[in-house]
Amino acid sequence: MASKHWIAGVLAAAVLGVGAWVYSGAGQSAAPQSTFVLLDGSQRTTADFKGKVTLVNFWATSCTTCVGEMPEVINTYQKYKDRGFDTLAVAMSYDPPSYVVNFVESRKLPFKVALDNTGQVAKAWGDVQLTPSTFIVNKRGEIVKSYVGAPDFAELHKLIEKLLAEPATV
Repeated sequence: MASKHWIAGVLAAAVLGVGAWVYSGAGQSAAPQSTFVLLDGSQRTTADFKGKVTLVNFWATSCTTCVGEMPEVINTYQKYKDRGFDTLAVAMSYDPPSYVVNFVESRKLPFKVALDNTGQVAKAWGDVQLTPSTFIVNKRGEIVKSYVGAPDFAELHKLIEKLLAEPATV
Protein backbone atom coordinates (compact mmCIF):
# COMPACT_ATOMS: atom_id res chain seq x y z
CA MET A 1 0.00 0.00 0.00
CA ALA A 2 2.85 2.37 0.81
CA SER A 3 4.30 1.87 -2.67
CA LYS A 4 0.99 3.02 -4.23
CA HIS A 5 1.16 6.24 -2.20
CA TRP A 6 4.80 6.71 -3.14
CA ILE A 7 4.01 6.25 -6.86
CA ALA A 8 1.04 8.64 -6.59
CA GLY A 9 3.31 11.18 -4.89
CA VAL A 10 5.96 10.90 -7.59
CA LEU A 11 3.32 11.28 -10.31
CA ALA A 12 1.80 14.32 -8.59
CA ALA A 13 5.24 15.93 -8.28
CA ALA A 14 5.97 15.24 -11.94
CA VAL A 15 2.67 16.79 -13.04
CA LEU A 16 3.25 19.84 -10.84
CA GLY A 17 6.79 20.16 -12.13
CA VAL A 18 5.70 20.07 -15.76
CA GLY A 19 2.89 22.53 -14.98
CA ALA A 20 5.33 24.94 -13.36
CA TRP A 21 7.75 24.55 -16.27
CA VAL A 22 5.03 25.40 -18.81
CA TYR A 23 3.63 28.23 -16.65
CA SER A 24 7.07 29.76 -16.18
CA GLY A 25 7.43 30.19 -19.92
CA ALA A 26 10.21 27.64 -20.20
CA GLY A 27 7.94 25.73 -22.57
CA GLN A 28 7.74 28.57 -25.09
CA SER A 29 8.70 27.58 -28.58
CA ALA A 30 8.83 29.40 -31.88
CA ALA A 31 5.61 29.19 -33.85
CA PRO A 32 6.11 26.85 -36.82
CA GLN A 33 7.05 28.46 -40.11
CA SER A 34 3.81 28.27 -42.07
CA THR A 35 2.16 29.85 -45.07
CA PHE A 36 -1.54 30.52 -44.67
CA VAL A 37 -3.75 30.89 -47.77
CA LEU A 38 -6.54 33.31 -46.95
CA LEU A 39 -10.04 33.18 -48.42
CA ASP A 40 -9.23 36.03 -50.80
CA GLY A 41 -6.27 34.03 -52.18
CA SER A 42 -3.62 36.19 -50.49
CA GLN A 43 -1.01 34.63 -48.25
CA ARG A 44 0.31 35.31 -44.77
CA THR A 45 3.22 33.63 -43.05
CA THR A 46 4.18 33.07 -39.46
CA ALA A 47 6.74 35.86 -39.89
CA ASP A 48 3.80 38.29 -40.27
CA PHE A 49 2.95 37.65 -36.59
CA LYS A 50 6.12 39.35 -35.33
CA GLY A 51 5.39 42.45 -33.29
CA LYS A 52 1.80 41.40 -32.59
CA VAL A 53 0.08 39.07 -30.16
CA THR A 54 -1.77 36.59 -32.36
CA LEU A 55 -4.50 34.05 -31.69
CA VAL A 56 -4.36 31.15 -34.17
CA ASN A 57 -7.56 29.10 -34.06
CA PHE A 58 -7.94 25.76 -35.88
CA TRP A 59 -11.65 25.16 -36.38
CA ALA A 60 -14.30 23.57 -38.60
CA THR A 61 -17.85 24.50 -39.54
CA SER A 62 -18.95 21.01 -38.46
CA CYS A 63 -17.51 21.47 -34.94
CA THR A 64 -20.25 22.57 -32.54
CA THR A 65 -17.74 23.84 -29.97
CA CYS A 66 -15.99 25.88 -32.68
CA VAL A 67 -19.26 27.43 -33.81
CA GLY A 68 -20.25 28.06 -30.19
CA GLU A 69 -16.99 29.81 -29.26
CA MET A 70 -16.82 31.97 -32.40
CA PRO A 71 -18.78 34.92 -30.89
CA GLU A 72 -16.21 35.03 -28.05
CA VAL A 73 -13.33 34.82 -30.56
CA ILE A 74 -14.91 37.76 -32.42
CA ASN A 75 -15.36 39.74 -29.18
CA THR A 76 -11.75 39.07 -28.20
CA TYR A 77 -10.52 40.27 -31.58
CA GLN A 78 -12.70 43.41 -31.42
CA LYS A 79 -11.54 44.17 -27.86
CA TYR A 80 -7.80 44.02 -28.58
CA LYS A 81 -7.31 44.59 -32.33
CA ASP A 82 -6.37 48.26 -31.90
CA ARG A 83 -3.68 47.38 -29.35
CA GLY A 84 -1.51 45.09 -31.52
CA PHE A 85 -3.60 41.91 -31.37
CA ASP A 86 -4.56 39.80 -34.37
CA THR A 87 -6.57 36.67 -35.00
CA LEU A 88 -6.23 34.04 -37.69
CA ALA A 89 -8.84 31.31 -38.02
CA VAL A 90 -7.57 28.24 -39.90
CA ALA A 91 -10.27 26.01 -41.37
CA MET A 92 -9.38 22.32 -41.27
CA SER A 93 -8.62 20.45 -44.49
CA TYR A 94 -11.81 18.37 -44.30
CA ASP A 95 -14.02 21.47 -44.15
CA PRO A 96 -15.49 22.20 -47.61
CA PRO A 97 -14.31 25.67 -48.72
CA SER A 98 -17.87 26.66 -49.69
CA TYR A 99 -19.03 25.94 -46.11
CA VAL A 100 -16.19 28.05 -44.72
CA VAL A 101 -16.98 30.97 -47.04
CA ASN A 102 -20.68 30.78 -46.17
CA PHE A 103 -19.88 30.71 -42.43
CA VAL A 104 -17.47 33.65 -42.66
CA GLU A 105 -19.94 35.73 -44.66
CA SER A 106 -23.05 34.86 -42.62
CA ARG A 107 -21.29 35.45 -39.27
CA LYS A 108 -19.35 38.45 -40.58
CA LEU A 109 -16.03 37.25 -39.16
CA PRO A 110 -13.88 40.41 -38.86
CA PHE A 111 -10.48 38.66 -38.86
CA LYS A 112 -8.43 36.71 -41.39
CA VAL A 113 -9.57 33.19 -42.27
CA ALA A 114 -7.31 30.66 -43.96
CA LEU A 115 -8.08 27.37 -45.69
CA ASP A 116 -5.74 24.51 -44.87
CA ASN A 117 -6.66 22.48 -47.97
CA THR A 118 -3.69 20.12 -47.72
CA GLY A 119 -3.59 19.74 -43.94
CA GLN A 120 0.06 20.84 -43.93
CA VAL A 121 -0.56 23.83 -41.65
CA ALA A 122 -2.33 21.68 -39.04
CA LYS A 123 0.51 19.15 -39.29
CA ALA A 124 3.14 21.87 -38.77
CA TRP A 125 1.33 23.16 -35.67
CA GLY A 126 1.67 19.89 -33.80
CA ASP A 127 -0.48 17.67 -36.01
CA VAL A 128 -3.70 19.40 -34.92
CA GLN A 129 -6.62 17.01 -35.27
CA LEU A 130 -8.99 18.12 -32.52
CA THR A 131 -11.01 21.29 -32.96
CA PRO A 132 -11.07 23.87 -31.73
CA SER A 133 -7.35 24.09 -31.07
CA THR A 134 -6.11 27.57 -30.25
CA PHE A 135 -2.58 28.90 -29.95
CA ILE A 136 -1.49 32.23 -28.47
CA VAL A 137 1.65 33.61 -30.10
CA ASN A 138 3.56 36.48 -28.45
CA LYS A 139 5.17 39.47 -30.18
CA ARG A 140 8.40 37.50 -30.65
CA GLY A 141 6.62 34.75 -32.58
CA GLU A 142 6.65 32.21 -29.73
CA ILE A 143 3.72 30.02 -28.76
CA VAL A 144 3.02 30.83 -25.11
CA LYS A 145 -0.24 28.94 -24.58
CA SER A 146 -2.38 26.42 -26.38
CA TYR A 147 -5.90 25.22 -25.77
CA VAL A 148 -7.77 22.17 -27.01
CA GLY A 149 -11.46 22.93 -26.73
CA ALA A 150 -12.91 26.33 -25.93
CA PRO A 151 -10.59 28.43 -23.77
CA ASP A 152 -11.62 30.14 -20.57
CA PHE A 153 -12.01 33.55 -22.20
CA ALA A 154 -11.56 35.53 -18.95
CA GLU A 155 -8.20 33.78 -18.44
CA LEU A 156 -7.35 34.25 -22.11
CA HIS A 157 -8.04 38.00 -21.90
CA LYS A 158 -5.71 38.31 -18.88
CA LEU A 159 -2.97 36.52 -20.83
CA ILE A 160 -3.50 38.72 -23.90
CA GLU A 161 -3.31 41.88 -21.78
CA LYS A 162 -0.09 40.65 -20.17
CA LEU A 163 1.44 39.82 -23.57
CA LEU A 164 0.36 43.13 -25.11
CA ALA A 165 2.16 44.96 -22.28
CA GLU A 166 5.45 43.15 -23.00
CA PRO A 167 8.09 44.65 -25.31
CA ALA A 168 8.42 43.06 -28.74
CA THR A 169 12.02 42.04 -28.03
CA VAL A 170 13.68 40.76 -24.90
